[in-house]
Amino acid sequence: MPDSQDLPYRIAFASLRSLTPALANEILALTGSEKAFFEASATSLGAIMSRRNRLFDQDYRNGLLERARRECDFIASYNIRPVYFTDADYPRRLTEIPDAPLMIYTLGNCDLNSRYVISIVGTRHVTPYGADFIRDCVVDFASTLAEPPVIVSGLAYGADSTAHVAALQNKLPTVGVLAHGLNTIYPAAHRQLATDIIHQGGMLLTDYLSSEQIHKGNFLARNRIIAGLADCTIVAESADRGGALVTARLAGDYSRDVFALPGRTSDRYSRGCNSLIASNMAMLVSCAADVTQAMRWAVREPEPQTPSLFPELTPEEEAIMEFLTQKPDSQVNTISVQLDIPAGKLMSILIDMEFRNLVRLFPGGKYRTA
Repeated sequence: MPDSQDLPYRIAFASLRSLTPALANEILALTGSEKAFFEASATSLGAIMSRRNRLFDQDYRNGLLERARRECDFIASYNIRPVYFTDADYPRRLTEIPDAPLMIYTLGNCDLNSRYVISIVGTRHVTPYGADFIRDCVVDFASTLAEPPVIVSGLAYGADSTAHVAALQNKLPTVGVLAHGLNTIYPAAHRQLATDIIHQGGMLLTDYLSSEQIHKGNFLARNRIIAGLADCTIVAESADRGGALVTARLAGDYSRDVFALPGRTSDRYSRGCNSLIASNMAMLVSCAADVTQAMRWAVREPEPQTPSLFPELTPEEEAIMEFLTQKPDSQVNTISVQLDIPAGKLMSILIDMEFRNLVRLFPGGKYRTA
């Protein structure tokens, strides 16, 4: 958490329109700090930057700073954690994308720099086919990867909520990237899901202030964060247009791997995925193992299993094995008398067990377990 005196300036600076990390670093290198940027006159900024820009307008900057101070009160009241792009714990994957947000606001304690982070997106009208695929993938990721992955999505209806719920059911941390401030949850029906995410080791994350209005463009803009936070993006289902395809294209632009679930050409909500695959924008995926292998991720060593001493044995074979374990080098007559098995039948059983490498015959007609 930055010094409380610096936070309003950082929030206001991060709110400047169209400001990328590269441009922000350029401005800060010339002005010295966010505070200096806001306290300088428009004329001074123009001279320092060697150009005029509406961002330097004094009234515009004062308005941003006043709104930022109100946001600081909101943050303090609801234990929200702001993370600035120069902070050591800013998500390292976001530092790799050119249009990363300068400030993100978070609720929860999820490690955004976990070893494996996977974005799962898709249509709001997810079908049973797509939903089953998402659930199966999350189950397999949870059970096979060397470390628990973080599942990222957008908290929307359909594929997003399916991914979040599957993560919670499999005790995986999940991150809901919002297209609005943390003062609300949209859709409202997902308030309980949002609460469960926070309470079960996940996180809600946004780059929007609580005072900003929700509008359609926010949802497309936030998709860059969904794509940028993760190592790869999986598109479960999508029509030939939709936000999931935007996320997939952004992920590709960021040099992240993209996977898409294929479907029948006649299925409306498979057309987008089929198009991604056909245009080589995404790799075809049918299960979690396809992703794990393509990403070359480490998988968990299988749990060692103690083999049964007497695998698939009949009661008589089991009795023979127990007897020879206690009294090795026994002959047929001894075994026959002790176990009350006729000698002829016993010989037939022992020959079969010898072929199955369960017992071995030694000179003198003596038997031992193999």
